[in-house]
Amino acid sequence: MLSPRRFLPSLSLLTAFEAAARTGSITAAARELDLTQSAVSRQIKALENQIGVELFLRERQTIRLTMAGESYAREIREALRRISSASLNLRANPNGGTLNLAILPTFGARWLAPRLGQFLATHPGITINLVTRLSPFDFRLDSIDAAIHFGDPVWPGAELTFLMQEKTLPACSPQFRQAHGIAEPGDLLSVPLLHLTTRPDAWERWFTENGVGFESVHGMLFDQFATASQAAIGGLGVALLPTFLIQEELKRGELVAAVDRPMQSAQRYYLAFPRERAAYPPLVTFREWIVRELAGTE
Repeated sequence: MLSPRRFLPSLSLLTAFEAAARTGSITAAARELDLTQSAVSRQIKALENQIGVELFLRERQTIRLTMAGESYAREIREALRRISSASLNLRANPNGGTLNLAILPTFGARWLAPRLGQFLATHPGITINLVTRLSPFDFRLDSIDAAIHFGDPVWPGAELTFLMQEKTLPACSPQFRQAHGIAEPGDLLSVPLLHLTTRPDAWERWFTENGVGFESVHGMLFDQFATASQAAIGGLGVALLPTFLIQEELKRGELVAAVDRPMQSAQRYYLAFPRERAAYPPLVTFREWIVRELAGTE
């Protein structure tokens, strides 16, 4: 149910308030909006009268947000940003075929980006905007239609479509493997190991699956696969890397299996999206395409 109209101020009042709140100055807001100072002051006063709350404290020639004003400014700023984003998206594709997609950095760079040209050529009415997100977020507070998610099949307020499983491989440079004489799983206990902060127990799981006893596992920490793989190529250690993301490095010989013992990851890849967007045509088209493309990948 929509709010009563008296609680829906006009855009001109809101933009005047937001500009003054952000700049901390009626003069600066007026300059930014190409209005007179008195016009901005009148609009802010009209907004305060409409909602019945004082938003600024007026002190001589200066203004300062009240506590209520600070909270309101944050909400209004985000609302204006989303309106602006929606308008830009519509202008870029008047038919409303824009899909705002959140991606995981390495998945997006290594797997998705090289294939997007094919998708867009096949579906010329769709525009895709990509943003990076490393962890789940609230779809209600972000103008994103869907997200690539790796983890458990849980995302509050969203639906999940299964995309693929994943295998990881202990990988290093060929020079590193030769220098350390690695031949058996237990040999990895005596070499530097590279860890991902998002998968803190991966090496423990790998050693357990391969029957290797250990007290503790230490090593360098990385927040993304891309940097971990480059560190492995550079000879800093052995990293557990998704096999589907390092195919080129394996083909070129930049990376090799330290020990040829791949491990099935405990978690999975999903496409997450808010329930109310499930039937949005660009999302439906993209969902069907990415499921087909990833079928059988691991």
